[in-house]
Amino acid sequence: MRRRFWLGIAAVALVAIGSVLVAFLVYADDRDDFDLRQRDEAARAAHQMEALAGLSVNQLNSAAAFIKAEDDLSRHEFQVYGNSLIRQGALAGAVYIPRVTQTQRERFERAQGIEILERDGLTGFRRARSQPAYFPITYVAAAEEEQGRALGYDLGRDPARRPYLDRARDSGSAVSSLVIPLLIGGRGINVFRAVYRDGAPVKTVAQRRRALVGYAAGSFRIETLASSAGETVSPGVRLQLRAGGEAVFGAQGDLDGASAPLAIADRTWVLAVEDPDGPGLSLPIALAVLGIAIAALLGSLIVTWSRRERMEQLEREASQDALTGLDNRRRFERDLARAMARSRRDHTTGALLILDIDDFKRVNDSQGHQAGDRLIQGVASVLRRRTRQSDTLARLGGDEFAVILPRSTRTEAQLAAEAIAREVREHRSDEESESVTVSVGVAMFGNDPRTSAATVFSEADTAMYTAKDEGRDGVRIFDPEAVREDASER
Repeated sequence: MRRRFWLGIAAVALVAIGSVLVAFLVYADDRDDFDLRQRDEAARAAHQMEALAGLSVNQLNSAAAFIKAEDDLSRHEFQVYGNSLIRQGALAGAVYIPRVTQTQRERFERAQGIEILERDGLTGFRRARSQPAYFPITYVAAAEEEQGRALGYDLGRDPARRPYLDRARDSGSAVSSLVIPLLIGGRGINVFRAVYRDGAPVKTVAQRRRALVGYAAGSFRIETLASSAGETVSPGVRLQLRAGGEAVFGAQGDLDGASAPLAIADRTWVLAVEDPDGPGLSLPIALAVLGIAIAALLGSLIVTWSRRERMEQLEREASQDALTGLDNRRRFERDLARAMARSRRDHTTGALLILDIDDFKRVNDSQGHQAGDRLIQGVASVLRRRTRQSDTLARLGGDEFAVILPRSTRTEAQLAAEAIAREVREHRSDEESESVTVSVGVAMFGNDPRTSAATVFSEADTAMYTAKDEGRDGVRIFDPEAVREDASER
């Protein structure tokens, strides 16, 4: 029983641990699906921004080729071409930046009707001083809502943009700035594409520097790019654009989501997304709580079952004879009362048999108590073989036994008693050289409903002693008339 109890407790623990494990696996699976969805959203958003920006970068390359082919580009021609760039892509503004020397400057200012200005630190604009070359913004095409105040501004003196001009000149490909303040207002990205003199060699850096005639440039408003990315993700998803590990646009701080690379011209950015609607815990928690509740219920049932089984075991031990496993005297008295009550209710008769081993003291004295115990166990095995399953067997103490035969007539009781006596007589163990006999007394019950269990037991005991007095190894049925005659003779 103890082993079964601990196996049950182990099974309960496995149910509880298994439910928690299942809940964890469900949550992990939901989390994997959620992470996959976030990665897909990040990839789609980055692809959308990259495609939109890439279209405009390719158009700037085409603009550079167009300007290269034109010997004398007018402001009106660029205005027409630049407006087409703005309408077709994501550019908020497009400009042409020619390379102007000091000698060309005065002639250029008179021809274009502008004044080339340079930024002096953070103090604003002042008249340009003599320098080797200028890169003024002279051809501007901007969206209608843009003011385009940058006309005549010298990018060559702008520390925030001059490095990108030099890189675009030396690389021969489009170059992207970081997110910086735009000259037309707001924040965004500048893309520069160098324009070389038509027909000049540009294979080496030195050749490209000598052949440089200006730049085609465009301005991306970062909000425009971000809005295109936001169209591909779910509502409420947070976006962040990072460069060099730092957030340059969107949500601040580290996002607990997914990211994807984003290439604009020669620079690679990182677009991060975070979906606040993460995997829910309600289902995993419900599974865990349900499993633990079932485990607790099973545990309580096992404890209750174990306690009840233990009580039944104690009751069996209290009502069983330890040597033979038959009912003891206490249990026998209760079973006899129940058998008699059932006979009165069903209007049937039953019989009580009292058996006593003949000369048992002699066996104990001559062969020892162990031989006596084996003899008692042998008689008990005979009783089990020679009785019905509905019969009740008991050891009343010492060498005395009792058998209750429900639904039995007088004749059936006598035949059963004689069969038991004959079986005991023929039963021998290896240690027994002589046969063992029993004296059996039989008393009937059920004929008189007023008869008590004590009376029936006394009658069977009297019949058993009558059998002993008449020579042992016999069966006697209690006869009330014979008892009265014997009493009258005395």
